[in-house]
Amino acid sequence: MQAMNISQVARQFGVRASALRYYEQIGILSPVNRVSGQRRYDVASLRRLAVVQRARDAGFALEDIRELFTAFRPGTPASQRWRQVSLRKLTEIEDAIARLSVMKNLLKRMSNCKCDALDECGAAILRTINSQPLRTPPTRRRAPVPVA
Repeated sequence: MQAMNISQVARQFGVRASALRYYEQIGILSPVNRVSGQRRYDVASLRRLAVVQRARDAGFALEDIRELFTAFRPGTPASQRWRQVSLRKLTEIEDAIARLSVMKNLLKRMSNCKCDALDECGAAILRTINSQPLRTPPTRRRAPVPVA
């Protein structure tokens, strides 16, 4: 396969050329060869970009992707790298789903509100909060506020 220029690669992967330059700048992509000052992407670069694209599609942040490539000892198998970053991402997703479920339930309850003024809502929320046993708030996220 012949080396591709930056616009060809950007088109193939559906990203902007500036994203490719940024990936190189932050170390996700190794510096590529240049011909007459233009970047030329070889098969190794395209394979790495395919991994970057798959990781982005799975919701990984660029920092996570950089970790995938650089934070492991040399020789660490790809399967072990994916497993470690994927398990952490799955935990993040499960936490997000739990938060969204709480939000969904609150929104459903709020859509059935019969209060005439927001002060009434506030009073009902305070009654609900005061009737619940004290608990230690979570350290990583805000405690949900009950809605009347």
